[in-house]
Amino acid sequence: MSELHSKFFDALALLQEPLEKAIKELHPHAIVAYLFFPWTTDLASKYAIPRLIFYGTSFISMCCVESIVINQPHKKVFSDTEAFVLPGLPDPVKFTKSQIPDTLSEEQPNFFTRSLSYAREVEKRSLGIIVNSFYELEPAYADYYRNVLGKKAWHIGPVSLCNRNLEEKARRGDISGVSEHDCIKWLDLKKPNSVIYVCFGTVTKFSQSQLQEIAIGLENSGQDFIWVVRKEKNEEEGEEKWLPDGYEKRIEGKGLIIRGFAPQVLILDHEAVGGFVTHCGWNSALEGISAGLPMVTWPIFADQFFNEKLITSILKIGVGVGAQKWVRLVGDYIMCEKLEKAVKEIMVGEKAEEIRNRAKKIGEMARKAVEDGGSSYNDLSDLIPELKSFNC
Repeated sequence: MSELHSKFFDALALLQEPLEKAIKELHPHAIVAYLFFPWTTDLASKYAIPRLIFYGTSFISMCCVESIVINQPHKKVFSDTEAFVLPGLPDPVKFTKSQIPDTLSEEQPNFFTRSLSYAREVEKRSLGIIVNSFYELEPAYADYYRNVLGKKAWHIGPVSLCNRNLEEKARRGDISGVSEHDCIKWLDLKKPNSVIYVCFGTVTKFSQSQLQEIAIGLENSGQDFIWVVRKEKNEEEGEEKWLPDGYEKRIEGKGLIIRGFAPQVLILDHEAVGGFVTHCGWNSALEGISAGLPMVTWPIFADQFFNEKLITSILKIGVGVGAQKWVRLVGDYIMCEKLEKAVKEIMVGEKAEEIRNRAKKIGEMARKAVEDGGSSYNDLSDLIPELKSFNC
């Protein structure tokens, strides 16, 4: 894995020459680059323009990482399952050592952790960070990041709300495994808030037995559902061992399985969709939040356990399946009963209605944030003249 990381970062560095050529031709006011393009800082300095970093995660996630790096709370517990509170944060969010990223918990540095450390060091020479979030969603963490940690940051999200029409929403991501017309036609037959949408992102690699647990949990929940399943090579050849016998026949009319990509934003915005089972990747989480949907949270790895805390503990618009282990790509193994219980909790009953009402209010805040005069609109409006000032 370390060798693969090394080759990947070597490949990223090859982009420096064509980027420099583009800077000479286009004369930009700034460079916006992801965390793992640290060399763009020197390039920006060479042409006397600022570099902005785009993380693609939440304020709470960045605050949690800073707390772990500074305080090392995971080194003060006696087991991987002992809970501890991250010091200094606005809320008493609890984690276990097994839930935090391996890049923060590993004792021995490797190529990836050294690259991450260097990227964070270079960050200090950048102008600041652009965050795909909005102030009303996580105000305490936006304030903490900027005022307590002293980092410059601008919230400009949710960026998915720039997709206005049906075609733009349908094209978010790769080519869909089902036509948006067929998907909407299926949803149009359902009652409002009756369908649960299930998707774990583009890189999660569940085992066949875990997929079977998901299938059974969804069926036993009694809810209509759309389930997006990553397509593997053996499945393209016609082998789908992960489905229980007779499953698709039993769920006909109640469940729609999409193999490959799905028009996610389009689905989430449909009135028939009443909940979202998500891995808590920030893009997906924010799209669910923007749609005003209650969520079932099943974090796998990366920043997902941090994002789960925002959804379940702070905003209280979601219910967790009980994932306890951060495991790259595959996540913690969850039995069907836990998924069934969580789905019912956000879809049926008085508590579900309370969660739904909170989620809808936050969804309205998201839409207002990007409108003229909204918090994200204003933050972006403040950033633009600051960038232009470098060229005066």
